[in-house]
Amino acid sequence: MKYHIIPVTAFSQNCTLVWCDKTGEAALVDPGGEAAKLIAAVAERPVKITQILLTHGHLDHVGAAAELAAHYGVPIVGPQREDEFLLASLPQQSRMFGLDDCQPFTPDRWLEEGDTVSVGEERFAILHCPGHTPGHIVFYNRQAHIILMGDVLFYGGVGRSDFPRGNHQDLINAIRTKLLPLGDDIDFIPGHGPMSTLGHERQTNPFLR
Repeated sequence: MKYHIIPVTAFSQNCTLVWCDKTGEAALVDPGGEAAKLIAAVAERPVKITQILLTHGHLDHVGAAAELAAHYGVPIVGPQREDEFLLASLPQQSRMFGLDDCQPFTPDRWLEEGDTVSVGEERFAILHCPGHTPGHIVFYNRQAHIILMGDVLFYGGVGRSDFPRGNHQDLINAIRTKLLPLGDDIDFIPGHGPMSTLGHERQTNPFLR
């Protein structure tokens, strides 16, 4: 699996372009905004976007999803259905942060624990990790030893749980029972900030001690 991280918007949100080196099929994961910047980054590489993947429904992760799906003529996949209320409230989220209205949308496919998503020959297992939002999921590529994490776990931190329907204990439980058991050697790309490994966070993250 190949990937390229493209920070977007004032939130420095990590949109990730992932692609299969064999087929050239690609996906944009959590395109939070700045669609033109993302389109330009895709155009620099010999890839073909086949889907937009979303970890959860917050504006800074989905703000350009509908525009990019229309541009490339591809489906929006994810998150889990419990985040439907967030996607329906995107105009209110926009006004809360003083941004132009982002219109509500419905994904072409909701994802559930145990589902898989394929990007070319790359396969991602879906793990439902609520707490930051109730419908938050992560994309785990077992062969590549990497997780597209969204806002569950960060380098030295964890996702906020003070948003509507957030739950800190659910978040910590998901990290401890679903993520850390995958192994210390798993890299992850968080929704914000630098990459890390599950092992580094297990040993040093103050929220997991």
